[in-house]
Order: sequence, then structure tokens, then C-alpha cells
Amino acid sequence: MKDKMMDRWSTYEPFYVVLGDKKVADIIITNHARSRWADRVESEKTGFEDICSFLWDRLKKDQVQPYYKNEKDVFVVEDDLVMVAEFAVLENEFDIAGNPLHKMIVVTFLGRMSEVIELRDLKSYYSWLRHSRRMTLIKNSRKRK
Repeated sequence: MKDKMMDRWSTYEPFYVVLGDKKVADIIITNHARSRWADRVESEKTGFEDICSFLWDRLKKDQVQPYYKNEKDVFVVEDDLVMVAEFAVLENEFDIAGNPLHKMIVVTFLGRMSEVIELRDLKSYYSWLRHSRRMTLIKNSRKRK
């Protein structure tokens, strides 16, 4: 999803937005992220175009920040929506100085911190999740014996 709002005639540099140490020039939404968006974020505008335009707009307004200072995969959008994203280098796309541009691949949306209180401390949330899954597996293995 390149920026469709930009009509850039006679320019040589592709449009990108800086996010941390990456220069994001494209956004890709996985099917899993789209289904999580519909479940956890919004049920009406669930198309790939809707999600991309929302994220692109927030990137341009500098409303996408890393969850933790040194975190490279988890981001907070508008200080509320938590998402997991990976980055890959775009082939044959460079800025005017010759530095590579990146595509942001949105893996999943974890939800909104205002609705899911556990998302405010992600480390304890993940440890709780692991513990609850392990306890479920232990209970199921007891039943089989």
C-alpha cells in the first residue's frame, strides 16, 4: 500500500515515513492481522485498504511508537492500539541518499489498551498467557490418563 494520496510529478525520491531506524515506504497486512483487526479493533472497516490507510495516516502523524524503548517488533498506535510488525527491505527502492527503504509487515493486532487492561504490561501478559496455556495442557494430559 503505497501512499495513494501523494501525486508526485517530476520527483525522483519515493515517499517514506521514518519509524525508529526504518524508512517505511510500504505497508503489508497479513490475513491473521486482518482477522484480529475485525475481532479486536473494528468490525465495520475491515478491508486491507481500510487498515492500511489508517496505519499510513497514523505513521505520517507520528502516532506509531515502539511499545518499549528497545522494542523492535511491538508498536503502539495512538497510545492505545498494540500491534506486532516486522520489517523487510524493499528491493530496488532507495531514498535519495541510497539508503534502503522498508516495508512494514503487520503480523497481528493484540488489541486496545483501553479495553484489555493486561496489554499495559506486555511482559506480564505474555507470562500469564504461557502459564495459562501450560496449565490447560497439564489438565488435558491428566484427563487422558
